[in-house]
Amino acid sequence: MSRRMHATIPGLGVLCALLLAVPTAFAQPPDAALKEEVKQRLGKVEQSLDDWDVGSARRELAEVEKRVPSELEPLKYFQGRVAFEEGQYDDAVTLLEGANIEDKPGSYLRLAKDTRTIVKDHQRAESEHFIFFYPKGKEEILVPYALETLEAIHRALAEDLGWTPPGKVRVEVVNNARELSRVSTLTEKQIRTTGTIAICKFNKLMVTSPKAVAQGYDWQDTLAHEYVHLVVSQMSHNTVPIWLHEGLAKFLESRWRGKGGLAMTPSTQALLGKRVKEDKLIPFEKMHPSIAMLPTAEDAATAFAEVFYAIDYIHGTKGTAGLRALLQELKAGQPDKKAVEVATGMPFPLFEKTWLYYVKKQPFPQELVPRDDRVVLKEDAKGAQKDSEKKGREISFGGFSEVTEVPARKFAHLGEVLRERNRVKAAAEEYSRAHKLVGDKYESVSNKFALALLELRRLDEAESVLRGSLRMHPGSPSTNVHLGRILLFRKDYPKAKTAYLEALASDPFDPEIHVALTRIHGALGETALAARTRGAAANLTGLKPDDVDRAAQAFLRAEDELSETKNVPAGTPDAPKPKAAPKPAPQPAK
Repeated sequence: MSRRMHATIPGLGVLCALLLAVPTAFAQPPDAALKEEVKQRLGKVEQSLDDWDVGSARRELAEVEKRVPSELEPLKYFQGRVAFEEGQYDDAVTLLEGANIEDKPGSYLRLAKDTRTIVKDHQRAESEHFIFFYPKGKEEILVPYALETLEAIHRALAEDLGWTPPGKVRVEVVNNARELSRVSTLTEKQIRTTGTIAICKFNKLMVTSPKAVAQGYDWQDTLAHEYVHLVVSQMSHNTVPIWLHEGLAKFLESRWRGKGGLAMTPSTQALLGKRVKEDKLIPFEKMHPSIAMLPTAEDAATAFAEVFYAIDYIHGTKGTAGLRALLQELKAGQPDKKAVEVATGMPFPLFEKTWLYYVKKQPFPQELVPRDDRVVLKEDAKGAQKDSEKKGREISFGGFSEVTEVPARKFAHLGEVLRERNRVKAAAEEYSRAHKLVGDKYESVSNKFALALLELRRLDEAESVLRGSLRMHPGSPSTNVHLGRILLFRKDYPKAKTAYLEALASDPFDPEIHVALTRIHGALGETALAARTRGAAANLTGLKPDDVDRAAQAFLRAEDELSETKNVPAGTPDAPKPKAAPKPAPQPAK
C-alpha cells in the first residue's frame, strides 16, 4: 500500500526576507502605495502557489511585472517558482539564480537544477489533457496505456467530484528511487522505508518506472492515485489534511477501471486486522505531514488502510455528494473535523466511533497473508538477477522461503526438485500436498502447482488453482500470465486479453505479455491494438515485427505439444541473443 505518497513539503520561508528587498530595488524611492501594492501582489502569488493555483499566480505576477524593475530579486524569485511549476526548468534555474537563491538541498534552485538534469533527454507524448515525459528506451511501451489510464481517471473524477484541472497535466517518469528523491525533496531513506514509488507535487505527477521494482507494481493505479491528489489539491485550494487526502486517493484510484473502493487487497486487510487486534492503529493526526514519513512500511500500509475505510464509509453512507461536501467545506476554511461532521451529518467523535466499528466488522483474513503490495526495489532485492538472466515471475528452488509452514515448504521444495528432473506428475503430487496445507496463501506455491498441472494438460485444475490465488493476491502479474496461457490455448480471446492486460498493469516489460496480446488482438480483429503490442514486443526483444507475428502465431500451439518445452522468442529475458533468424514458439515454461 505504501507505494504512493502525496508529499506535503513545508514552504521555504523566504517570502518575508525577499519582500524586505522591495524598497531597495527601485532606482528612485518608490511611492508608498506602490510598494504596498507590490508586497500584497507578491503575497498573493505565494498564496496562489500554495493553493496549487498556478494560473492565478501567473496572472498576479504579470501585474507586478508591469510595476517594478525586471531585476527585482523578489520578482525573479517568484518568476522562477512559477516557471518551475510550469515545467520550464531552464528558465526557472536562470531566474532563481538571478534572485540569489542558495543552491542547497531542499531549495527551489536545487530542485529546478536536479529536475532539469533528470528530464532533459526525456521523450514527450500528449493526449487531450496530459503531457507524459518518459526516459528514452523501453518506457515508450508505457505511453499509450498511461495516457488511456489518465484520461479515464480524468473523466471519472469530473463525474464524481465535478473538477478538471486547467490546461494539460504534466507527468514525469523517473528511473529509480534516487531520481525520485532528487525531484521531490523526500530523502532516499524515506522512499525506501515506506516504499514510496510516486509523488504529486509542484503541479505535476512524478512516477517511478516499473523497471526499478523487482516484480513490478500497479503502475496504472498509481498514476490514477496521484491524479486524484492533484484534483483534490487544486479544487480545495490545498486545504485537505493528509489523512483525508490519502483516503480519497486510495478510494478513488480504481475509478479509471471501474467503481471506487477496489484497491483493498486481502494482504492489507490482514495487516489492518492484526493492528486492530493489537490496538495499534495510527491516529489520523500522526499521519501529518506525510505518510511517507511514518517510521516503517507497515505503519504506512496500516495508515493507508485506515484512511481508505474512512472514505469508504463516507462514500457508502453519503455517496459522491458526501465527498464533494467534504471538499467544499475544507475549501471554505473549515477544519477537518468540522468538514467531516458536515459531510456525514454526525459529530466527529461519533464518526470516529462508527468508522472504527465499520473497520472492525470487515472480513479480515483469519491469518496474515504475505504482503503483495510491498514495493521492493531491484537494487534492494536479495539475490535479484538481471532481466537478461531470469524472468522475474519464474521462481527458483529457493523461492519458497516465504512459506512459514515447514511441512508445506518441504513438499514444495520436493516438487521443485522433481520438476527439475522432468518428473512432472510426481512434482504435481508434491505441490498438491503443499497447496492443501496452505491453500491460496502463497503465490509461489500456487503458481508452481499450476505450471505442473499445465504441463500435464490438466487445464481445468490449473485454472482453478490460479483463480483461487488471484482472489487472495489480485493483480499478480505472474498468476495472470499463467492464467492467460490457459485461456489463450483455449482460444478464449476476450478472457485471455483481460488476464494479460491485468499482468501488464503491474509488469509492463514482460515480453510474453506483448507477444500474447499481439495474437489476441489479431484474433479479435483489433488491428490498431495488435500494431501497438507488436511494436512493444519488438522494443523489448529486438525482434523484427514479422518475427513478432510469427512468435505470436506459434504461441501455445497444439494440445499435444502443451507439455513439451519449447524455445521462447529470441530476445526475451531468458533467451540467448539470436545469431540467425529467431525461432518463435513460446510454450509453457519450466
